[in-house]
Amino acid sequence: MQKDELIQLHTFLLQLKTHLEDIVTNNGGAEFLAYKKLDVTPYQVYKSKREHKLAVFTLSRGIAILLSNNDCPGLEKVSNRLNQMAERFMTDKEKELIKF
Repeated sequence: MQKDELIQLHTFLLQLKTHLEDIVTNNGGAEFLAYKKLDVTPYQVYKSKREHKLAVFTLSRGIAILLSNNDCPGLEKVSNRLNQMAERFMTDKEKELIKF
């Protein structure tokens, strides 16, 4: 996937996150703390492809957790797999910052 495609996906997931936060009943906000700590938004096109890839996996994980907390069964496994994928792209510094 090219960087511009990754940024488009990142933008879509951020819009999905915003929409889901508006409509779900059990929204504590804790699902997206790791994403917020990364401090990578789709509008920061100067960030590296690796940083955007990590943000996409972390944001997707938060969405899966949010949905699994709201009676969408089966998403715990998806969340765990996304966590594993995100860890593959993390530096040691990011692992210390986030600590899933």
